[in-house]
Amino acid sequence: MNLQGTTALVTGGGHRIGRALTLALAAAGCNIILHYNRSAEPARLTAAEAEALGARILLRQVDLSHLQDARPLFADLPPDFGPVQVLVNSAAIFPKDKLADLTLDGWSQTFRVNLRSPILLTQAFYLALPQELPGAVVNITDWRTERPYLTHFSYTVSKGALDAFTRTAAIQLAPRVRVNGIALGAILPPAGASEAYWQQVLATVPLQRGGGADVVGQTLLYLLGNDFITGEIIRLSGGAHLKQG
Repeated sequence: MNLQGTTALVTGGGHRIGRALTLALAAAGCNIILHYNRSAEPARLTAAEAEALGARILLRQVDLSHLQDARPLFADLPPDFGPVQVLVNSAAIFPKDKLADLTLDGWSQTFRVNLRSPILLTQAFYLALPQELPGAVVNITDWRTERPYLTHFSYTVSKGALDAFTRTAAIQLAPRVRVNGIALGAILPPAGASEAYWQQVLATVPLQRGGGADVVGQTLLYLLGNDFITGEIIRLSGGAHLKQG
């Protein structure tokens, strides 16, 4: 896919991984619908950075935990925006819970943001995409769906379901729309984490370092640029998924 002048929608595109994805698309020549919920100021700052790279940016605020109809996100675009051809489902929440103590409200909130909203967004994206144009969806997931967290039950199960959705949607939306995923590992320190904790995490990574957000943007551009990849989930784990025990 030629990204120059293409319109992309990035959920959670204002900070951390979402910011890197937004800036990678901007540098590649995309116009961007930057979705945010509560991070209004980071979203505005990221939009300014993207505009400095030459991108046109449209900010849209939506609480994905209450999303019922995703179609308005793809409608009423400015005249200098084409139809959305790239959807990046990046927004997610990472609550701490275990099977023994989870609540229905907490479980439902996690699944509404991490699974239901990507499904509704992908459906709306596909229905809004003109028949003559190709499209691509990239879902941001987590390699730990293969080796589950001990203390993030709802998150892990929701991301595992997102993996299954990625493969299923790739079959159902082919040949016009490709659907892939990026499974993250130790990319950035968790918000509020101590340096000691981060070093403990990195000690489990064969490459002995964090990936940094730029590698996620590079992987996104690779998946968008290679038109013969669909249904794949690329693990950015620094080799952590290879370790035994």
